[in-house]
Amino acid sequence: LFLASASSVLGHATWQQLWVDGVDQAKTCVRDPPSNSPVSDVTSKDIVCNAGTAAVAGICAITAGGEVTVEMHQHNTRDCSEEAIGGAHHGPVIIYMSKVDDATTADGSTGTWFKVAEDGYDAATGKWADDILNANCGKRTFTVPSDIATGDYLIRAEEIALHAAGSAGGAQFYMSCYQVHVEGTGSATPTGVSFPGAYSATDPGILINIYNGVDVYQIPGPDVYVSGGAAAPAPVASSSAVTPVASSTAAAPVASSSVPAAVSSSA
Repeated sequence: LFLASASSVLGHATWQQLWVDGVDQAKTCVRDPPSNSPVSDVTSKDIVCNAGTAAVAGICAITAGGEVTVEMHQHNTRDCSEEAIGGAHHGPVIIYMSKVDDATTADGSTGTWFKVAEDGYDAATGKWADDILNANCGKRTFTVPSDIATGDYLIRAEEIALHAAGSAGGAQFYMSCYQVHVEGTGSATPTGVSFPGAYSATDPGILINIYNGVDVYQIPGPDVYVSGGAAAPAPVASSSAVTPVASSTAAAPVASSSVPAAVSSSA
């Protein structure tokens, strides 16, 4: 039990750096969590941007239709020899955005969050999203929807660890928020979900024993927003069998933290 507990603690991680079109912004605009411990209560306000986080002065400039990369590590280093999130903390990686009046002051709890990228479980390879993340030195690249309106946004990057999710409250949520300003020519304001509120502790993708064998995995939250369209409404939790949800294209492995892998979800 001691060894299992130690492994679990060592696997904890935080989302830290941001890249914009391949250019490293370091921690300029991240609301850096004070610890790498997870959030477990989906009804808590901590589920928005993590516990103990605060707004920062920096805002990263991004372009609608451009590429953004979020980067996760266990510690305040960018050592690619260490897994981004270890301890077999298997689960999905999900990225949301929310339009706000001022990214340096908004706390994200009253806004609408739309999903821009997701990766889940690939039954053909037996790989979870965290496996792909670890192979890419903690990086996940996505394409900013090309039609969203100019303005300030928060980006919410999340990994849900399911190694202890066989009982309610066992899933571990690792998230950070980034403060960005989007420039573009679009006017779309996608519908989405609220945090707290988007998840239930009994959602099929949150209350699940991954050691019983997983054929299909239902990624929590709404569908990914597609430019020119609308995201689907948040799914209703059900006790019935989960339905297949295809994950987005997996990232190509990179050997170092020098340049993020250019892997994008549909936008």
